[in-house]
Amino acid sequence: MLLGLTIYAWITVFVVITIFSLLIFTKLPAEFVFLAGIGVFLLTGVLDAEAALAGFSSTSVVVIGVLFVVVAGMEHTGFLQWIMRYVLGTPSSLNKAIVKLMLTVASLSSILSNTTVVAMFVNVVKMWGKRLNIPPSKLLIPLSYASGMGGICTILGTPPNLIISGMYAEQTGEHMNIFVTTIPGLFCLAVGILSILAMQRLLPERKAPEEVFANTEDYTMEFLVPSDSKYIGSTLGDAGLIKVQGGQLLEVIGFDKEVVSPVTKDMVVMGGDRLVYCGQINDLIALRESHGLMSTVNKVFAFSKDKKDRQLHTANVRFNSPLVNCRWNEAKIKGTEDVSLVAVSRHGERLCEVPAEIELHAGDTVLLEYSPKAKYIERNLQRSLEFFDDEEVLTRTGWPTVVSSLIMLGMILLSSLNIMTLLQSSVLAALLMVIFRCCTPQQAMRSINWNILMIFASSVVLGSAIQNTGLAEMLANVVVGFCDSNPLLLMFAVCLVATFTTEFVSNAAAGAMFYPIVYQAATSMGCDPFPFLIALMISVSSSFATPIGSPTHMLVYGPGGYRFTDFVRIGFWMNLIILAANIFIVNVLWPVI
Repeated sequence: MLLGLTIYAWITVFVVITIFSLLIFTKLPAEFVFLAGIGVFLLTGVLDAEAALAGFSSTSVVVIGVLFVVVAGMEHTGFLQWIMRYVLGTPSSLNKAIVKLMLTVASLSSILSNTTVVAMFVNVVKMWGKRLNIPPSKLLIPLSYASGMGGICTILGTPPNLIISGMYAEQTGEHMNIFVTTIPGLFCLAVGILSILAMQRLLPERKAPEEVFANTEDYTMEFLVPSDSKYIGSTLGDAGLIKVQGGQLLEVIGFDKEVVSPVTKDMVVMGGDRLVYCGQINDLIALRESHGLMSTVNKVFAFSKDKKDRQLHTANVRFNSPLVNCRWNEAKIKGTEDVSLVAVSRHGERLCEVPAEIELHAGDTVLLEYSPKAKYIERNLQRSLEFFDDEEVLTRTGWPTVVSSLIMLGMILLSSLNIMTLLQSSVLAALLMVIFRCCTPQQAMRSINWNILMIFASSVVLGSAIQNTGLAEMLANVVVGFCDSNPLLLMFAVCLVATFTTEFVSNAAAGAMFYPIVYQAATSMGCDPFPFLIALMISVSSSFATPIGSPTHMLVYGPGGYRFTDFVRIGFWMNLIILAANIFIVNVLWPVI
């Protein structure tokens, strides 16, 4: 025993600190970090094999996995698209637009994945904002905030709710109703919407990143190889046309209109070829003079997504991307060799350097060119980039939309009326989605995000380790002593720490970690832990102050052209406001004093 803790408890402390440090300061995949932590628990004897693998068979984790399939059925039948097309409308002011958007998104996020809803809404909100003459940056932060606040309104709205309620059921044998968080969640949502309206001046007005890519003449030049050029028959490498000062060769458009991109140094130069370069315009003009090239009268290269031979795509660099602080050509990522980097935008301003020589930062927007046939590229780069193209949203609606909606409604009713458990009703709903062809078996399997499931399962195991080693009891005693055995002060202290902890780690991990501490502290005070756990559910999903506090924040960060401080300026106050609203409404419904 050292300072009242066993060696196993100290190993758990070390693992928890190491996991959080690696998540914050490295680019290692979160699922790898969590699984490595479980490996340490298993090898050191902190947990036996059964306990170490218990998270993967946890009811709450299985429910999350099955819900991916249910959401896929809703998505592929056009449910979200129907909502986006007919519900948002044309509000007459920014305030009305914010209210309508947040209420719509919160409603959907209460039953669907927050990340899915935001991903589906990002491009629609950008187009909607342009139609309303409202900068998208004024709407995308409220979009992300609403998804988080809507998610806390039901047990199945966000993973921490499922995990905490699942751990509570396993410990007490009592199952929480699916709508147990609805009233406190709606109250916090109302307070949140009013707060956004009151602080709307703090919402930044940023230029959409893709706007700077609209005019390709600002960053590309197109040259024609004349029929009498001395370089005809030479390779691009020998002619000195592939690596040039101040620019890079993006593609070659042959005289027969065939497009080659990306190009290689061994490609032979032909008369009538069009050479498309990007980079610094002055240096490229010098290249034209030195190599006897001709300026084209009618440019073929343009910002277009419907070309048969090539496509341009916008994407944002993720915060944990291996591309961060790296140049495109130096990145050792499968897929980059088949992609041409055309331009880079940072904070809504295009960088005028040679794209391939730019050191990329988290949140940068990149313009990429690759063949539409190379579908594997986006899959390979999915961990590094978040693709967002302003394409029209499909509106394939009809009877399948109605069927998928009825299946979802039936799942909720069966669970809330205690006719079936949430696991049983969600499994039934997933099967019906496939049987009625709301989604194919292949689409159902692809919809399951195994990386996220690994994180959720590992979070449950992390919570078990904290509880089984006695660490939760020790921390609970410290918290109780600090709070002078005052239940209200205990709730405030735990929720405050949880709210700001989840700014840096996943909300599922925060919920699993704090659950045993909160439960133990409440029972040691002689209080019912139930209201403390409801307050904890809301707290771990109330992270507004940093763009890394939630996956949904990262989804809107690049498309909104935001800076890190944009979230801090309004999100810090939102954290405190929702914290106060949370403590207030929980104690109105379930007084702890």
